[in-house]
Amino acid sequence: MPFDHNDHYHRLLLRQVPPGCRTALDVGCGTGRFARRLADLGIEVEGIDSSAEAVATARAAAGGRPERRRPGFRHADVTRTELPRDRYDLVSCLASLHHMPFGTVAALRDALAPGGVLAVLGCCAERSWADRAWSLAAVPVNAGARLAVAARERIRPPREPLSAGAPVKRPEMPLEEIRREAAVLLPGSTLRRLLFWRYLLVFRKPADGV
Repeated sequence: MPFDHNDHYHRLLLRQVPPGCRTALDVGCGTGRFARRLADLGIEVEGIDSSAEAVATARAAAGGRPERRRPGFRHADVTRTELPRDRYDLVSCLASLHHMPFGTVAALRDALAPGGVLAVLGCCAERSWADRAWSLAAVPVNAGARLAVAARERIRPPREPLSAGAPVKRPEMPLEEIRREAAVLLPGSTLRRLLFWRYLLVFRKPADGV
């Protein structure tokens, strides 16, 4: 699969990085591509993933970088890990929240420093006619993007693996249920539907930490 939907939205996610961001946690970091992009901004980045193979790939890919631009990666299940409170200016979660209970966002919220941002690029189940309409609209665009990326990679092959055997799971929560849960657990958050079977959920923790 030469066209990666998550990578497509990296620029959108980078626009959610708060000014003066110094520390970040990338949950479900996979092979670490987004974590490395954050580190390129001078941010101290930690990546966590439940796949040992993905973490090994992420560490190898970052191994030749200068120390100040090298994220740290650890193999752990975030749902069973006690995260430090008020620690991170940014917590990112790319296509991994549907692998865990949605209530995990409460722990991610608490890990944010005052004024910090939680940015979730999520996957949702198709239930409504609107879901199916967006899915249908994405099909031809997705096909065109795949062809373009495949043609480019025949000229310039990718320098790193696109995946590392990470587990695959179909999302179970529809967008409206996610919206309702987010309103309770992440008051004031915004949720928008994206093309390519994704949504963007953004929560900004009040500067006073309340």
